[in-house]
Amino acid sequence: MQRSECDARNCVASAACSTKSSTKMGKLVGGIEGGATHSNIIVLDSNGNVLGTATGPGTNHHLIGMEECQKRIADMVNAVKLKLKMGFHQPFDALGLSLSGCEEEKTNQELVNGLKDSYPNLAKTYAVGSDTEGSVATTSNKGGITCIAGTGSNTLLINPDGNRVQCGGWGNLLGDEGSAWKISHRAIKYCFDDLDNFEKPPFPTDAIWATVKQHFNIQAQADILDYFYTKFDKANIAALCKKISELAFKGDELSKHIFEEAGTHLAKSIAAVVAKASSELVEREGGVHVLCVGSVWISWDLLKPGFVTWMRKNTEIRTISLLRLTKSMAMGACYMAADKAELDVKRNYPQNYTVFYKYDMKSAFDR
Repeated sequence: MQRSECDARNCVASAACSTKSSTKMGKLVGGIEGGATHSNIIVLDSNGNVLGTATGPGTNHHLIGMEECQKRIADMVNAVKLKLKMGFHQPFDALGLSLSGCEEEKTNQELVNGLKDSYPNLAKTYAVGSDTEGSVATTSNKGGITCIAGTGSNTLLINPDGNRVQCGGWGNLLGDEGSAWKISHRAIKYCFDDLDNFEKPPFPTDAIWATVKQHFNIQAQADILDYFYTKFDKANIAALCKKISELAFKGDELSKHIFEEAGTHLAKSIAAVVAKASSELVEREGGVHVLCVGSVWISWDLLKPGFVTWMRKNTEIRTISLLRLTKSMAMGACYMAADKAELDVKRNYPQNYTVFYKYDMKSAFDR
């Protein structure tokens, strides 16, 4: 028997075997959480069990282009199909894409159309949304609020009727308050204003300036200009934030002050969208639920004084529960896909998050 014939028969046998295997698994729903630098996929069955996972590179189409984004999605889907012993020709019943950069319906549809044309066997149905939307979907199918404070910042409200309200998310030139970028920028600006004798900072800048010089490997003010202009790297500048937090935890007063400012900014962004939230979200058990995503939230103890003080002085919000995900927001992408395809996938939302802080307007001892 010739090799090509053997290969063909093996492929048919493999396809038959994989078809039988996937039939036993029932309905399969995939979900991808995609960021600028890395992505991951999970696959659920109708009981909500995770059957398989895989990882991949960033999938923000604004950064890598639409075709490359589609290819990376297909690669991740096929990688997890291999783990599940499925054939590439067998589509998932639904695939959810919760990706950074997927904020516009027009480009979201372009993404889906390209996947259907170039990779017709990935999935039968698609649901596409931003990473913020996927994080909300991980905690509830009735809407909610997500406040992202990582390299950049963005706060999104999704009401139960699907109405959306956004505060921030406009990038480092027009927003990013409360983000690692803004904290780093603020720290550097305090140093420059002090060195120029332009404005006196509230506390000494010595510790921060020494840290800035070490982080960028510079000796003088002018040495930093390349990092902000000709060789601008937002992520590298934002990385200074972690070192500022370390100074704050060691007691440096200016560093603590900068994080209190960031806490105030995050409180403002949350209050801005809560003002447009439905009564169903405001009056739920535990008050307003806010999912907090991003590395800046790790330093909650530093953010808390500014956050709580501003909330109490400027709002009538009674109770807020700040949540942290315990599962990947790829889970939310799966839920988005299941809803779009009208598939019954079991969910236990409380298992996907934990409450790390509960704000009470009337209590002096928040938990």
